[in-house]
Amino acid sequence: MRAAARAAAVGIVGAACAVAAANTPALAAGSQPGAQPDREPLPLERLFDNRAVSDDARPGGADFDGAGNSLSAQDLTAAGWTPGRELAFDGARLHWPRSAAGKPDNVRAAGQAVRLGGRGEALTFLVAGTTKGAPGGDATGTGTVRYRDGSRSTYRLAAPDWRSGLLTTKAVGLPHLNTGSGRKAATTRLYTVSVPVAPGRDIESVVLPQDPGPERDLHVFSLALRGGSRGWTGTWAASTSGYAAVGPWTDRTLRLVVHSSAGGPATRIRLENTFAPRPVRIGRATVALQGKGAATAGAPRALAFGGQAGTVIPAGAQAFSDPLGFRVPEGTNLLVSIHLPGKVTAVPVHSYTSQVSYLTGDGSGDRTGERGAGAYTGTLETWPLLTGVDVADGPGSVVTLGDSITDGERSTPGANGRWPDLLARRLQAQHALPRFGILNHGISGNRVVTDRYPGDGTSTIMSGVSAQHRLERDVLAQTSARTVIVFEGVNDIRSGTKAGQVIAGLKAIAARAHERGMRVIAATIAPCGGFYDCTPDAEAQRTAINRHILEDGGTYDAVFDFDAAIRDPQQPDRMLPAYDGGDHLHPNDAGMKAFSDTIDLRKLL
Repeated sequence: MRAAARAAAVGIVGAACAVAAANTPALAAGSQPGAQPDREPLPLERLFDNRAVSDDARPGGADFDGAGNSLSAQDLTAAGWTPGRELAFDGARLHWPRSAAGKPDNVRAAGQAVRLGGRGEALTFLVAGTTKGAPGGDATGTGTVRYRDGSRSTYRLAAPDWRSGLLTTKAVGLPHLNTGSGRKAATTRLYTVSVPVAPGRDIESVVLPQDPGPERDLHVFSLALRGGSRGWTGTWAASTSGYAAVGPWTDRTLRLVVHSSAGGPATRIRLENTFAPRPVRIGRATVALQGKGAATAGAPRALAFGGQAGTVIPAGAQAFSDPLGFRVPEGTNLLVSIHLPGKVTAVPVHSYTSQVSYLTGDGSGDRTGERGAGAYTGTLETWPLLTGVDVADGPGSVVTLGDSITDGERSTPGANGRWPDLLARRLQAQHALPRFGILNHGISGNRVVTDRYPGDGTSTIMSGVSAQHRLERDVLAQTSARTVIVFEGVNDIRSGTKAGQVIAGLKAIAARAHERGMRVIAATIAPCGGFYDCTPDAEAQRTAINRHILEDGGTYDAVFDFDAAIRDPQQPDRMLPAYDGGDHLHPNDAGMKAFSDTIDLRKLL
């Protein structure tokens, strides 16, 4: 069914609609056998029956977990999570409850019906699980989405524990635990979790999962429908790879150089405060075409955020700028300038850019509107805060999920010669197929199975969380993402991870992407013989993973054989010298072109 739907949609701008329809969650008409009678849907706030937040002066004023423990209101305020505050995560606009400390602020899931209307591509929940009196495992359950046409779909929701859940997937981490006897130093967490809905159907209400058990609760603080990014195409993107200490910077302006793939008549940017424990204040931001270095070609155009010149992004959250009538040409360098008016000691970054960007000195103030380069006396080799640039119109985006090879290491710096850049040029040079935007979500050192960045606090390790743990943010929630090309695994096998674990991870990624209606393409792992830790065992694991990719039927919609594109026929564990970037692991510009040339553009549809 999936293949037939896609075949019928080839060459059509709205091809993804047919893909999504073939991956719709299971639907049923009317009541299901054994189901409880329908409940009258109510706004979520009217269902609140639990108090999660207490004032530090009155730590016994709330009981989140049934044992007298709670979150600190002061910690939440310090993170920018103030009562009623909008919190944007993965394209969904959630709201922190308006309740004061010590008042009901969440509902324990027990089959309640929540009033929620509209159409979208996913539901996002702000949740946490609790186990009475101690850290525990996930609180899980199955809920139902009711549609106005009488149909329904089910979803499975897993809420990680507020005291022991993974730090790498948290929405926010807080430094204290309030108890009946006072405040204690202990990391508490809250999570956002997204689940699919049937595309194109009007939602009437959402039924929460049943109570997960007598000692465990699944708490819901907020939920929102992610409406999708119709009308926008992603033209550039980068993943947050870690949270880095800087400066400190005081009242500086960043001028970041990024390269478009697709073009369009209007634009917007995405800023993300991922992994951060504190809010970040944006004073002003502009966009311009690059002239020479930090100089612009033409006057920078001011961006706005909700009609304001700047914004404050709470810990862990994101912010999109308002649409701006600024034409972005395809395949062009842009300068995105961001004024940080306060003191900044750490920022979320993409660590490896193969590109020089710029910043001003301390106390230099807002220089976002300047055309000249004179104020930009410093350079940057990271992309702080900026994770996306979108253009209006266009057919949607292709995401490349990978590691340092996709990130462009050993390609010529500043030349935009990464294989995703070359793929974008191929697409823009033809007119027979949709000219998708290409979003590069490679992170140097990244792995499929294990996290490198620990997920909390500043770190010198900038290799990101695992491909599985960043999938929602870096693939599923990306602007109009239609297709994902997964090219990862070499860092796993170099660190001793076995083929079976990597294969299981790749299958899980494919299953989750298919569930959201995306097309999934796997690329074989390129040879790395001659690199210091590409041992015979690593080669055996690589061979087994590639065999799975090439021979497994049904897991992937297409396969690109990057291994065959650059390997030496005489030494299959090594790449051809003509493609070797010099370390036997990373291809050079010619190797990047070999990858791009291997891609059959028709298989992106």
